[in-house]
Amino acid sequence: MAQPKASGPNEAAEAGQPASEQTFWLSLYEQMLKIRIFEEHVNQLYVTARMPGLAHLYSGEEAIAVGVCAALRRDDYITSTHRGHGHCLAKGASVDRMFAELLGKEAGYCKGKGGSMHIADQDTGNLGANAIVGGGAGMATGAAMSSKMRGSDQVAVCFFGDGALGQGVLYELMNMAALWKFPVLYVCENNHYNEYTHNSETTAGDMSARATAFGVHTEEVDGQDVRAVYAVTKRLVERARRGEGPAFLLCDTYRYMGHHVGDIQRAYYRSPEEEEYWKTNRDPLKILANWLIEQSMADDETFARIEQQVRAEVEAGEEFALNAPYPDPSEVAQDVYA
Repeated sequence: MAQPKASGPNEAAEAGQPASEQTFWLSLYEQMLKIRIFEEHVNQLYVTARMPGLAHLYSGEEAIAVGVCAALRRDDYITSTHRGHGHCLAKGASVDRMFAELLGKEAGYCKGKGGSMHIADQDTGNLGANAIVGGGAGMATGAAMSSKMRGSDQVAVCFFGDGALGQGVLYELMNMAALWKFPVLYVCENNHYNEYTHNSETTAGDMSARATAFGVHTEEVDGQDVRAVYAVTKRLVERARRGEGPAFLLCDTYRYMGHHVGDIQRAYYRSPEEEEYWKTNRDPLKILANWLIEQSMADDETFARIEQQVRAEVEAGEEFALNAPYPDPSEVAQDVYA
């Protein structure tokens, strides 16, 4: 049987055509930039009243989604969160269908019925974003259980924020996964804030110790360094494929924008100086770009070319979605279950 097609930057390598180190890391840079620019456009769609509802932007956290998904195959599973655009794009979603879903258009991944917080794409193994904090944990653990029962070597990744550490269902599932050695990776994106409250006021004890208590293999990583995220994820995914059970990966990161696109008065819960520090000193795009320059793999002209290509792709995707038709009203009850 042919090897399943991989998603994202590692596609060539998985297909038996190893990408050069330069090509691989430049592709990860491009993917992170695509997420960043996509979110810029989403924000503009909101402030210009062309997008219904709210969106929770992933800007600043791109290295986690890209680093993790680069270590996965196309047929591996992910579950996402309310802040899920980055996960969807990193796993292989296209910007045109993403925009279409956000705008409620028929060409969207869920025919416009899911919107920003409920995008799913079975073709790339994306089992769905979820508006419920920690809500994807059951789906990812169930997918891992299915993989083990079917004798497959597929791995499931569950993305969630630090706020999900207050949800009891997450610990029930870690307990089950540890007992039965499910091939699931729990990825905690610790951006330090539960909506508008710093997690020092909401999350007691040591975050990593919570998973360790269940015997779940636990590691921590700088979530702003895509090279570090990829390296540790690759090890953990290989571990899961060998049948060695679940793992918990705690990623230190930061969201540049507010909790959602309407959260613009942030000074009452975090300082402008804090935001500027992360954007100036801990930006995942700058960290990778600086390394690529140091390794003589890229220069200013390289980055300018990539940005031009990405902006053209995102702009074309947005234009496609704006001009796409809405679903026919007769479809309102289709794909809806009670």
